[in-house]
Amino acid sequence: MPVDATLARIAEAVALHHGQGRRAAARERFAEIWADIGGERGDPLPVCVLAHSMADVQDDPRDELVWDLRALDAAGRITDEQVAAAGVPLSVAGLYPSLYLNLAECHRKLGEVDQARAYLQRARDTIGALGDDDYGRLIRDGLARVAEQLQR
Repeated sequence: MPVDATLARIAEAVALHHGQGRRAAARERFAEIWADIGGERGDPLPVCVLAHSMADVQDDPRDELVWDLRALDAAGRITDEQVAAAGVPLSVAGLYPSLYLNLAECHRKLGEVDQARAYLQRARDTIGALGDDDYGRLIRDGLARVAEQLQR
């Protein structure tokens, strides 16, 4: 299946979660797509996007962490050419702030404060790859929220 078709399927499943509040349905759809793309052996761009999205619908932060780590691993295998060919409006560097933010949040939820702070710093170190647009502001707001929670 072409990457853009797979990304469209992932976007539809994300809409089930964020647009309709149907976490379980989104999780089921993500699992179907995961099987279709060959899991971690699949093309790294959809693997990254899917794992990053699948993490958001997990009930247990340990499961969320596993999915976020899969996304991070896949990101390391993506090229800017692959991202551009798929029509994704970010460079590979632009993927990392959100990935690191989610990992910081997972570790915070698990009470692993040192790891959370380390990933928060990595997110801060890479935030310059994002523009001053809605997405960039969303990630920056998330960084501020996690930083505040870690100070408590």
